[in-house]
Amino acid sequence: MALVLAFGVVLLISVSLSGIAARTVLSTALLFLLAGALIGQGGFGLIAIHPTDPLVSTLADIALFTVLFTDGQRASLPALRESWRLSGRALGLGMPLTMVGIALPAHFLTGLDWPTALLLGAILSPTDPVFASAIVGRADVPLRLRRLLNLESGLNDGLALPFVLIFLATAAHEQSHLGTVAIELVAGLVLGIVIPALVALAWRTRLLTAEPRLQALGPVAIAVLLYATCHLTDANPYLAAFAAGATLATLDRVAAEHFEPFGDLVSEITKFAALLVFGALITPERLSHLTLGGWALAVVVIVLVRPAAMLLSLLGTPLSRREQTTAAWFGPKGFASVVYGLLALQSGIADAETVFDLVAVTIALSIVLHSSTDVPVARALRVEPHDNLPTGTPDQDNAVVPPQEHDKNDQGTGT
Repeated sequence: MALVLAFGVVLLISVSLSGIAARTVLSTALLFLLAGALIGQGGFGLIAIHPTDPLVSTLADIALFTVLFTDGQRASLPALRESWRLSGRALGLGMPLTMVGIALPAHFLTGLDWPTALLLGAILSPTDPVFASAIVGRADVPLRLRRLLNLESGLNDGLALPFVLIFLATAAHEQSHLGTVAIELVAGLVLGIVIPALVALAWRTRLLTAEPRLQALGPVAIAVLLYATCHLTDANPYLAAFAAGATLATLDRVAAEHFEPFGDLVSEITKFAALLVFGALITPERLSHLTLGGWALAVVVIVLVRPAAMLLSLLGTPLSRREQTTAAWFGPKGFASVVYGLLALQSGIADAETVFDLVAVTIALSIVLHSSTDVPVARALRVEPHDNLPTGTPDQDNAVVPPQEHDKNDQGTGT
């Protein structure tokens, strides 16, 4: 219960400080990460968690699935059509460049053999914009930039998995079953489209109608059904989650809109819980095993490799230089890398501990840098902080912002 108590305390503190965090470099994600480090074996020793504990992998898996399902509902078919050229460049060119760009310094700075270095590159290639919420969660940030980051992160989690499995098998000197991996990916995509499509079509009949206060639970039921089905059939749950969110947003916009506020809260809770547990895994003993080359690699991955790969992939696009630089910087490492890092740790390969330690340090550094720079970057895009945050004064908090003000903020953000 110590872990539950700690989560409740940190959640209360984070909510109470969220108004300040929205205007400053203070990050709620960073608060949970630091709290986890303090209550773990590297801090006060209030809880004992090992990377191989089922709680760690299960929580990271659920958090990633929830975030992708929620993000997918911001990527309806019209949005995909409008943003595919930019997202296709990020996925088809930027992602492979990132993998290779990480593998090269990993081999020379840490001494990993080439299969293991490529494995590390595949693990750290997915991005997670939930740590850059001031960018992707703001209606007044240019729409094409938000869609680019959201679609890239939603799709690259599932697309990275085949490379992780292939390089993991190669590092373990085993045969990589490419056919099996392809079937899992296709199955995840099919389930992610078919299940919500059938439900959405069924909801159009007169017989099946939901009470207004329960409408938000419809997408929740779809998500639970899909999550269980994927794990029972070995289909890729991450690709399925994003595809399901996008399918539901395309076929039943009303259900998606009812679910959005609730879904955002659920994804925040699972994200914060996973961060708390992940922070508890980062101990001085684990960090002390890293060489100077390992620390340098984490910095190179975030500061050099991702920005360079993204800038190259966006050359010649209609994005402004400022938007390209923002997209290049915001490639935070998150839950997909945690899940894939745990797969490597549990695989029994020779450098499993080293790979996980490098992944953990890179993710921690990414959270610190990206979640504390989202607000300054939003300001650099000439986006003002929210002006209707609660102040603690009842009269002011009850004031309503005129609808036309919101309309003004959304102007000029189209592609």
